[in-house]
Amino acid sequence: MVEKFQKTVDFVKSQYPDKNFIALHEPAFFGNERNYVLDAIDSTFVSSVGAYVNRFEEMMAELTGAKYAIAIVNGTNALHIGLVLAGVKSNEEVLSQALTFIATANAISYINAIPVFVDVDQETLGMSPQSLRDFLVHHAEKRADGVYNKTSGRRIAACVPMHTFGLPCKIDEIAAICEEWGIFLVEDAAESLGSYYKDKHTGVFGKIGVFSFNGNKTVTCGGGGALITDDEEIAKRAKHLTTQAKVPHKWEFVHDEIGYNYRMPNLNAALACAQLEQLPLFIENKRVLAERYLDFFSKMGIQFMHEPQSSRSNYWLNALIMDDLEERNALLTFTNDNGVMTRPVWELMNRLPMFKHCQTDGLENSIWLADRIVNIPSGFRP
Repeated sequence: MVEKFQKTVDFVKSQYPDKNFIALHEPAFFGNERNYVLDAIDSTFVSSVGAYVNRFEEMMAELTGAKYAIAIVNGTNALHIGLVLAGVKSNEEVLSQALTFIATANAISYINAIPVFVDVDQETLGMSPQSLRDFLVHHAEKRADGVYNKTSGRRIAACVPMHTFGLPCKIDEIAAICEEWGIFLVEDAAESLGSYYKDKHTGVFGKIGVFSFNGNKTVTCGGGGALITDDEEIAKRAKHLTTQAKVPHKWEFVHDEIGYNYRMPNLNAALACAQLEQLPLFIENKRVLAERYLDFFSKMGIQFMHEPQSSRSNYWLNALIMDDLEERNALLTFTNDNGVMTRPVWELMNRLPMFKHCQTDGLENSIWLADRIVNIPSGFRP
């Protein structure tokens, strides 16, 4: 086992020959980042109004194929406002997955809604359409005013699947199930900028899709997010709510409902625009690395998470599937002790104290994967 782990460390280091310590994912700034940020500073428009905010929204709409994009201060807030726009109310339920970053479950909690966790597919790491359908068939019923959980008695208001590590889930099937049951779909595409499923960019399969531009994402602006939609009314309301629900006026401060200070600052947008210009290069670079990993680990007898069928992944974070928990922990210890940063997948949401009361469907695949996943360095290689 030690020999196999040493070969792993040596191969990862060979992909980043100029680094003594290989981080999991570092940002790469070598385009117009400095020029655009300085231009934003010189303009004096550094907060949530500015030319780069508008440009960022135009670039995101063009990239994803959505009609509208709204710049948000971060991905978690984009999820939150997406659920508000979906009409989710306090004490209602939102179907999601336990194998996800905490932002997904936190955003649901911000409106005092309750997450319900269904299982994922092993080949995508994202929500399983079959698990979603089985849960609804066995636990839900349609009523005149919506879909209700027969066990809890609460209305099921929305569904939030996530494209884990940039690997697209079977989102078309999930969208069809949500349409059949009348459940609002908010697509958590936080990690999948530049990923496609059946030739469509992630985030466009439901009425709302959200993205993150955190410091460790494929494209980053330090902190940032975006909400996309084809619905004009949703887009208008998203911009209104994220601008403190201020009624437009040259000098008066009138607000017509509870709003949020969620707009992305122009400084961040300037950085994001420069990064978006380089997205094709970033993804090409990451896909070459993924193919090298696939070839190496296949020869080593270790499963590497390759992009699922009918998809094209951005390979945001590469992942290995180890044989068991013991081997996973041994690899994590060896790599981190030898200059290569690796990490396990997030703790399953239902195992955290604030979500342990939430209903699940058993989460067989999620539990199996949580014991085996190891993320390995995935950043841009100069």
